[in-house]
Amino acid sequence: MQKLLLGTLCTMLLGCIDEPNVKLNEKNQGLVYCAEANPMTFNPQVTTTGSTIDLIANQLYDRLISIDPITAEFRPELAESWGVSDDGTTVTFYLRKGVQFHRTDYFTPSREMNADDVVFSFDRLFNVYNPYHFVGDATYPYFQSVGVDQLIQDIIKIDDYTVQFKLFNAESSFLSNLATDFAVITSKEYADILAATDNKSQFDNKPIGTGPYKYKQYLRDNLVRYHKNEFYWKHPVAMSQLVFDITTNNTSRIAKMLTKECDVTAHPSASQLAVLSKRADIKVDKAENLNIGYWAFNTEKEPFDNSLVRKALAHSVDFNKILQAVFYGNGQVAKSYLPPASWAFSEQDNMPTYNPTLARKYLDMAGYEEGFEMTIWAMPVSRIYNPNARKMAELIQSDLKQIGVTARIVEYEWNTFIERIGKHEHDSVLLGWVADTPDPDNFFSPLLSCTATFSDKNPANWCNPEFDLLLTKALDTTDIEERKAFYAQAQAMIVDQLPLVPIAHGMRFQASSKEVKGIDLKPFGGISLANARKQ
Repeated sequence: MQKLLLGTLCTMLLGCIDEPNVKLNEKNQGLVYCAEANPMTFNPQVTTTGSTIDLIANQLYDRLISIDPITAEFRPELAESWGVSDDGTTVTFYLRKGVQFHRTDYFTPSREMNADDVVFSFDRLFNVYNPYHFVGDATYPYFQSVGVDQLIQDIIKIDDYTVQFKLFNAESSFLSNLATDFAVITSKEYADILAATDNKSQFDNKPIGTGPYKYKQYLRDNLVRYHKNEFYWKHPVAMSQLVFDITTNNTSRIAKMLTKECDVTAHPSASQLAVLSKRADIKVDKAENLNIGYWAFNTEKEPFDNSLVRKALAHSVDFNKILQAVFYGNGQVAKSYLPPASWAFSEQDNMPTYNPTLARKYLDMAGYEEGFEMTIWAMPVSRIYNPNARKMAELIQSDLKQIGVTARIVEYEWNTFIERIGKHEHDSVLLGWVADTPDPDNFFSPLLSCTATFSDKNPANWCNPEFDLLLTKALDTTDIEERKAFYAQAQAMIVDQLPLVPIAHGMRFQASSKEVKGIDLKPFGGISLANARKQ
């Protein structure tokens, strides 16, 4: 009977691990997580796509530091401690000893993680002479959009376990940016071996990190499979295997949850929560999350380059109706660009309200009395900030019709969708953002700065020097009240210019089998399965 049960479990996980020296809790042979999209890459440095970050960042890699989700204080990870010079331009990290990189069938490390790996990991981002800087036509969207690549003057190895970052100027969000899911440490030894064999393209596709799991297999539109890292530095990993079942259809993910094909499922929609909550063998977790769902306009295209047109479109939509129909009340109508939980939140009195008469007036003023045709690009996946983009697009489409604007809804497979948005092929798009840190700049620079436009990660394609100056001033000071004042002005400018319309802040939901423990929902950043176990 025991062999039969184990055989069934192995079939579900597509192969068991042969670890004869490890005694395993039978339940912890493996965990299946139903995910909503294929990964775009296996290196968090080269993407900002949330569905990909959830699959790879905290499972395969570690960072120098992280941020405590409760206290918001920095805490040590691969760096045991750090210090900042009086003028804020030199940050020194003292690395943890004894950290092992993954041992896989394609790489066996000969040494521990050390300063060479830290220098290489960040040097790749900003040094055009680094042999990996242009590999795979890679861009580094997060770091480029927040300007880290322009901030770092040099990275110096002091000794094997001490690294110094020299900055051109002090910046209040630098440590926060190093604590994001994108700031992972990769293996220089692995990179050197691939470079010597002219196989550098493998680096981002067959990953090596120091995280709780190591890469084993990827089958597009099917699964991603990891094995546990038996040498994980932080703690023993309970799960022998971690499988991400790629199920793009939200209803299919829930069906797999109900039939026990999945132990955990990503982003159940609000409409499905009642069904899941009635099951005695399933638990539904809910948590507040720093995020924003928005409708962005391509401000470099006519007629969306006209703020009067953008205001007309914003006033034509009943966002309260959207909150009920799409979020089922499990969200907040946006009262600014930042969510209320942010310490820099400033409620805006002039947020667009549903007013078709005013919308038509703005259209007339802009010279579009007869209306026009446009597209609304809708995400094909469910995310915290938008559980059902297709339905939201249909509601917006219906409202726009009332003011003479004909909208066509455009959808693509998720990775194709993101790539084409980056090329600014859209007229407008329903997207959103989940914060990586509690720092308010994490909402502004990655999405709306001029540098974000240059790195193709600004969906509004909006570059406003006055707006960028406010962000720079906020980063040049460590005084919280001064930063709040600058961010209040930035929020007011967004509502005045409307490169995008803030719609709602969603709640983060997760459904899992009741026997699954150790997966906590955080208010920011991607999901971590490092502590997952079954009881």
